[in-house]
Amino acid sequence: MPLINVIRGERIEPAPFNVRTPYLKLPLWLVLLAWLGKGLLSLAVLLVRYWVVTLPGLALAALYLKYGWHVPVVLVLVLGAVGACWWGFDRTTFGRFVGYPVLGRWRRWIYRRQWFPAMVTAGLGVTFDGRTVIPVVKRVRCTAMADAITVRMVTGQIPDDFAKVSERLAHTFGARACRVSAGSKPDLVVITLLRGDPLLATVPPFLVPDEPDFRSLELARREDGDVYALRLFGTQVLVVGATDAGKGSVIWSLLRALASGIRSGLVQVWAFDPKGGMELAAGMPLFARFACEDFRAMADMLEEAVATMRERTARLRGKTRQHVPSVGDPLIVIVIDELAALTAYLTDRQLKDRIKAALGVLLTQGRAVGVHVVACLQDPRKEVLPFRDLFPTRIGLRLTEEAHVDLTLGEGARDRGALCDRIPRSSPGVAYVVLDGDPTPMRVRFSYLTDDDITDLAHDFARLRPVARGGAAA
Repeated sequence: MPLINVIRGERIEPAPFNVRTPYLKLPLWLVLLAWLGKGLLSLAVLLVRYWVVTLPGLALAALYLKYGWHVPVVLVLVLGAVGACWWGFDRTTFGRFVGYPVLGRWRRWIYRRQWFPAMVTAGLGVTFDGRTVIPVVKRVRCTAMADAITVRMVTGQIPDDFAKVSERLAHTFGARACRVSAGSKPDLVVITLLRGDPLLATVPPFLVPDEPDFRSLELARREDGDVYALRLFGTQVLVVGATDAGKGSVIWSLLRALASGIRSGLVQVWAFDPKGGMELAAGMPLFARFACEDFRAMADMLEEAVATMRERTARLRGKTRQHVPSVGDPLIVIVIDELAALTAYLTDRQLKDRIKAALGVLLTQGRAVGVHVVACLQDPRKEVLPFRDLFPTRIGLRLTEEAHVDLTLGEGARDRGALCDRIPRSSPGVAYVVLDGDPTPMRVRFSYLTDDDITDLAHDFARLRPVARGGAAA
């Protein structure tokens, strides 16, 4: 007889019960005694398993039997008043320790009622030896915006199997979206069903920190309500988005996070705006270098950045593996508003080759010595951006085609929930990013700075020496 227990999962029998001819004839009293023992054991298991409900119930029953109904009623009223005061004064801790754990247990019961048809219709059920085996719900954790369901997979399944049907699962359980990530153990997967949406409203600008933390620059609001912080150290950043997708929100959010370092001289921003300065010219007082019309000046600036990088490499070789910014040796951030204008659409072949060569060197060698590139682009195809893979950090805003999602965020990103092609035009600044250590894309919305906000930022955090318009300047 085959061994069913080699298949990990929850078995669903083809019938409510199976009957077979007994091998032994037992007395009726012995059968009844066995049933009674089994019932008592099941009751004990239920009492222990659902102790959150059974323990208070038994305590109230004991108080009723000893003191009458007055004491349990007064106790319930007092506890209710304490809970109401707690909820009124500190909803965050109340939700964390009381509200969300209770809601998680309730939701777990709700999900288990729908689980079998959901798994079978999504193609996640496995038929083995005439029996259907489905993944098992282990735990449900709730937050204000999402439910995280920890699931034990059936033998032979991987998290990508769930990611491929994430959209189907979202519709099945009535969620706005579904994210799939690996669990804490190899046989676990976490299905996050997103219900609320904190990204509907425009995100106001974040406060400028007294000193920028290059490992955690606060730029956007995440869909789970937390803040998305960009790690600039050790990376190059590529921002991809269609027209009016909100690339300016990403740039100005980054410049605002770096503003105190720009004012003190700890950071130098070299800005490139090939569209004639329409986007970045308003922040000229923030820039150490600026070019918007002269492509030859842009090529010169990039080659100057390469020379600076090589000088630092020679100076720091053998002393440190990571450049530490200082006023005398600042972090250089090269911001390019439309990279394709320099790498694909430039008609002067000689200038194009110079720019490509300089960018290739900066992207491969600049991170360790404090020269970082933040580039914006509309089309992520190889013929437009041949060195796309040299950007470790990528941000996908609204895109026009499904294929562009995987080109931007990596193979399989759309299956894991990065629906960049479905971001509405009415939500500029909404994007998908990949967090450190988690391949599941996270939906975020970058802060929006009005023209007045940009003007005030440039005035309040200007460098000591403003730059000239239209070309490279010191």
